[in-house]
Amino acid sequence: MIKEAMFYSSLADKKVSCFLCSHKCQIAVSKFGICGVRQNREGKLYTHVFGEVIAAHVDPIEKKPLYHFLPGTTSFSIATIGCNFRCPFCQNWQISQASMRKGEGMSGQKLLPEDVVAGAKRYGCKSVSYTYTEPTIFFEYAYETAKLASRAGLGNNFVTNGYMTAEALEAIHPYLDACNVDLKSFREEFYRDICQSHLQPVLDSIRLMKKLNIWVEVTTLVVPDVNDGEEELRDIARFIVDTDPDIPWHISRFHPDYEYTDSRATPTETLRLAYSIGKEEGLRYVYVGNVLGVAEDTLCPSCGKTLIRRGGFSISDYKVKDSACSFCGSPVAGRFKLPE
Repeated sequence: MIKEAMFYSSLADKKVSCFLCSHKCQIAVSKFGICGVRQNREGKLYTHVFGEVIAAHVDPIEKKPLYHFLPGTTSFSIATIGCNFRCPFCQNWQISQASMRKGEGMSGQKLLPEDVVAGAKRYGCKSVSYTYTEPTIFFEYAYETAKLASRAGLGNNFVTNGYMTAEALEAIHPYLDACNVDLKSFREEFYRDICQSHLQPVLDSIRLMKKLNIWVEVTTLVVPDVNDGEEELRDIARFIVDTDPDIPWHISRFHPDYEYTDSRATPTETLRLAYSIGKEEGLRYVYVGNVLGVAEDTLCPSCGKTLIRRGGFSISDYKVKDSACSFCGSPVAGRFKLPE
């Protein structure tokens, strides 16, 4: 469904300036932005993906991964095609790298905001996740859905690369409860050469999310020989600690995919090193992802007891009561229930 976009201004010669994400594309008539789903039509910017999902599933919230946001619940998870990054190791590249440019978009299904909320309610979900691709580029759809979901008593979360502008984040924040931000590297050259973007806007988004009281968790996909150096991992951990040591850090194992099929999977020893670095630097909650049985549990940062025991995306034991440790009473950071 085509709908006029938010966050753009008119320029000379019917060009438009989009300021939804930090690319801030200037788009000529009939052309698309980097995302491949927002098009200038005679001096007005339109989104091609409003209410057009390429994926809709009921997922454990832990799959996002969000470990401190409504743990043990399910989330109605949606995505449209498109992304504003070009990561050659993308795990969802079949849908994230699809584009409406040159008519190469993939067929999806119509699912309007009210349908998403109804589906979430029907399946007993506690939240809606905007995920799989990049929710920023289907912002209008996410925004209208989030408003309805919030009114219906559901939570809303973004699984995002963090490349939205402050204007976009501030607009949706009254309805956005949580974000998992993919902090891919702590090197500008990585973002420039590999993602075709920049590092600083991602860091700015994480800080702004905290300022806006959105619950934040951070994920780093550790790719061998690309972003797995000890110094870089330590820089990421230090940034998170400086922002808020209660932000959970998910260190995720890479598996060869897309244009990185000749690479190897991340060694478990590298992930364990990253875990140790996170703890040494002062992070209270560090997790290892895509490896069963390694640092999946939530531990009390005060007494060290296991509070949430996990196996994959399932919870087998839960010892958090009123956002506190059941053993020693110390606070546990997170959003364990939605506001009344």
